[in-house]
Amino acid sequence: MSDSTMHDAGPKGVSRRRFITGTGSILGVAALAGHTTPAQAGVGSAAAPIGSGAHVPALVIGSGYGGSVAALRLAQAGVDVHMIEMGMAWDTPGPDGKIFANTTSPDSRSYWLRTRTKQPLSNFLGFPIDKNVTRSTGILDAEEFSGITVYQGRGVGGGSLVNGGMAVTPKRENFGAVLPSVDADEMYGIYYPRANAALGASTIDPAWFDTAACYQYARVGRKQAERAGFPFVFVPTVYDWDYMRQEEAGTVSRSALAGEILYGNNYGKKSLQKTYIDRIRATGRVAISPLHKVTSVAPAAGGGYTVVIDQIDTGGVTTATKTVTADRVFFAAGSVGTSKLLVKLKATGALPGLNNEIGKGWGDNGNVMCGRANHLWDPTGSLQASIPTGGIDNWAAGGAFAEVAPLPTGIETYASFYLSITKNPNRAEFSWNAATGTVDLNWQTAWKQPSIDAAKTIFDRINQKEGTIYRTDLFGTYKIWGDHLTYHPLGGAVLNRATDNYGRLHGYVGLYVIDGSLIPGNTSVNPFVTITALAERNIEKIIATDL
Repeated sequence: MSDSTMHDAGPKGVSRRRFITGTGSILGVAALAGHTTPAQAGVGSAAAPIGSGAHVPALVIGSGYGGSVAALRLAQAGVDVHMIEMGMAWDTPGPDGKIFANTTSPDSRSYWLRTRTKQPLSNFLGFPIDKNVTRSTGILDAEEFSGITVYQGRGVGGGSLVNGGMAVTPKRENFGAVLPSVDADEMYGIYYPRANAALGASTIDPAWFDTAACYQYARVGRKQAERAGFPFVFVPTVYDWDYMRQEEAGTVSRSALAGEILYGNNYGKKSLQKTYIDRIRATGRVAISPLHKVTSVAPAAGGGYTVVIDQIDTGGVTTATKTVTADRVFFAAGSVGTSKLLVKLKATGALPGLNNEIGKGWGDNGNVMCGRANHLWDPTGSLQASIPTGGIDNWAAGGAFAEVAPLPTGIETYASFYLSITKNPNRAEFSWNAATGTVDLNWQTAWKQPSIDAAKTIFDRINQKEGTIYRTDLFGTYKIWGDHLTYHPLGGAVLNRATDNYGRLHGYVGLYVIDGSLIPGNTSVNPFVTITALAERNIEKIIATDL
């Protein structure tokens, strides 16, 4: 009998007890599932970085989902492309022989230009868990704005390097609220299937799920969801399930079963490096310059655009400034990166013709996290696969979809952990701060309340049914909700507002947005499949009509 049909075997009279045991390190690993992770990096940088004075037919700023789609399809159409990536190539093993640092042992590879980690879970059992690290251009950027920390991947492969790989397509009935100006028939008939195939998305074998020790935590989550009357749904991921079975059998190096996720996944995950970027390199038409950051894009006197690029070292120091010319520029630096750059270019006069929608419509995909303390007869397992594979769907009734996430600490915690994606109507705006020369975001932490309320429609009921309580030791002292962060930044250059209905920026011929900044704040699920599918739709139209 599967856990989904079993009743609790525990004694009904036992009072709920909180798990109290020390642990060295515990991370909010699970939560990065979905945007916002490379698998073993088999790809590297271009043979030589872009040179000052170069002329390129197409310049792509960023190498995440949207940028990778654009580069591949342009190259297949015969266009030479250069991709500019702020992060590293992630093609060189560290002192431990691995590309990426382990989740429980952060080091200089782990964070983007920080001297101390900023983990999603800040505390455990009342103790802070962040550590000092050497400042370097590491893989995870915990970018702090007023009211919210935005987690982003840094490197060739972008957000695919650090997410949990949950490749979820929104329910069709919810799509109209996600991208109202986009034809759903086209997306579900052509572009979602194309994206899922190219990303290598697949669903866990339910029979293996029912028996694998590493998914005990998810079976507990399923049992409790169903007992409370909620559907538990399996969702596709981009992990290599054959590899994970071998991990469990002990015949290959462990990756998901070693808790790898937050700072990259060394083996089993099909990040963009293993899918789109691998195919990009095979075209022979795409060069990639890591550790390069675009600082300006402006119309060139002879046509096209003058692009100024800083080359940086692993300490974040600018070592060269280059000026190149591009016939067309594709902004694909992610919701935050693209929005910040466009807001700056409009405000400082480089691209004054951009319209007033630039910087608007930004949302956090309704992200909010929480943990629950289970009874002692509901252990979640000391071995937990770091790749989530299922969720609790209460979108229609309560505006929440909650992934049942791991806490891969290596010890038994009796805790269930969740990242919820919720229907939160609040939207923020990026603006230029002339005094500091930076871009601000006006998000307010209080705007997370609709997300908390939506998540409570699931977890209050589960707690009531199970006789359990929320964990209060994960996000600070006596704090239940992780309402300080997002893994799924969306919006800032919204489709059919800041751009036309295919991502062409208003006011300039040959400038395009092709990443998550096009999506107005919410996708109802983990967003990277939608970002990929929308990019496939848009670039197909652009190639057919603009080139």
